[in-house]
Amino acid sequence: MPSPWWWIPLALTVLAILAFWLRYPLRSAAREARLSHARKWFHQQRERLEAKFLRLAAERPGTGGVRWADCDFEDNVAYVRNRRSGELSALVGVTLVPEGGPQPLASAGDLIRSLCTGTAVFRLERDHWETDGRLILNLSPSEAIRAYRQDLEVVGREVAERPV
Repeated sequence: MPSPWWWIPLALTVLAILAFWLRYPLRSAAREARLSHARKWFHQQRERLEAKFLRLAAERPGTGGVRWADCDFEDNVAYVRNRRSGELSALVGVTLVPEGGPQPLASAGDLIRSLCTGTAVFRLERDHWETDGRLILNLSPSEAIRAYRQDLEVVGREVAERPV
């Protein structure tokens, strides 16, 4: 009677081949599930994130000492992944209003005192979203993605439906 021990290496080999063959679909499914959860978390935490962004963006260097009175966040969200680190980020278009409201432009130096548009950056840290007030000035989320296409890959977009 043949020894049953030769089945063990055969079974392990078959399992290894199967795992190798299924690794990409399983990894893709896991990423999709994580993105789905991340989107849900983003919407649950969005109000807190927007308030924190406004506070931190006003304190960041490079704003010329201008404090932001208000910020209008677009509803659309672009989700991107850093190609090197795998970090997931959400990009949201913003229009910032300086304290005292928009001023007429007298020169290029007064541009910072006018309405400022750009992209707010939020990043996922485990199971919650964070922001450090980082603003990509003068670029919409789509333009920022194009500008940093070597570093970022789009993994999802949410476009707000407009009422008819």
